[in-house]
Amino acid sequence: MCRHQPQCPSAYASDHDAACLVAFHPEQGWGLLCNGVVIFEDTGELLPDGRTVPAHRTHLGRAA
Repeated sequence: MCRHQPQCPSAYASDHDAACLVAFHPEQGWGLLCNGVVIFEDTGELLPDGRTVPAHRTHLGRAA
């Protein structure tokens, strides 16, 4: 799906979230990357084949 040169990472590459954002709907909390991955504001992802990637944001603990 990507037409960029050089091409963005595929949806199944380990760095797939480095692809270019082609649609962004912050009011709904999601965006679409050019490789077909849907990213969500909670850092979860939906791959083109329907598989999900759970949210992977880091937890910031309280300062000591």
